[in-house]
Amino acid sequence: MRIVGLTGGIASGKSTVSNLFKASGIPVVDADVVARDVLKKGSGGWKRVVAAFGEEILLPSREVDRPKLGQIVFSSDSKRQLLNKLMAPYISSGIFWEILKQWASGAKVIVVDIPLLFEVKMDKWTKPIVVVWVSQETQLKRLMERDGLSEEDARNRVMAQMPLDSKRSKADVVIDNNGSLDDLHQQFDKVLSEIRKPLTWIEFWRSRQGAFSVLGSVILGLSVCKQLKIGS
Repeated sequence: MRIVGLTGGIASGKSTVSNLFKASGIPVVDADVVARDVLKKGSGGWKRVVAAFGEEILLPSREVDRPKLGQIVFSSDSKRQLLNKLMAPYISSGIFWEILKQWASGAKVIVVDIPLLFEVKMDKWTKPIVVVWVSQETQLKRLMERDGLSEEDARNRVMAQMPLDSKRSKADVVIDNNGSLDDLHQQFDKVLSEIRKPLTWIEFWRSRQGAFSVLGSVILGLSVCKQLKIGS
């Protein structure tokens, strides 16, 4: 199975690219969706986060007020690191189970959409790595327009993440999203053609079909050995 790593930065257009993969029939494991599940009321992640940040981060429904929690962690490096530390084990296991579900369904190619792909060291499990890149100027402008933030608040959120230039240097494929939506679609079509190429042998053996092939070969081998033993 080919596991494609997709990452980027806030307001870089990564979600747009993720949706393009979905629309093209490629299964996507979305770390943000997993993270939302991890923070559902009463879950293990919810209990740890509430214990660390207090009940003032809760809505009247007792669900986590995600915008309020975001304001807290984006204004403090130590609190952001604490949140990432608390959430990481739950998110990693959630992503693993989602990948396993796709493997069991027979998917040959999946995309793992993880904003913190490099930070949580999951890049070692994905190939190729696709980074959606924009200049910091474009990133700030889009973030302020999208979320109605001041330049200071937008800059704090951008600076809280690994620089996109650093991510670009680690990528196998870079999608430059400084241009128009048409430009993005043209680049995406090329990326899609690349990841749909036939699996390598290693990728094939990691797929469900490859595992069944190995299992079938082992069963066949054992059967032949048994028949030879009976014949002798």
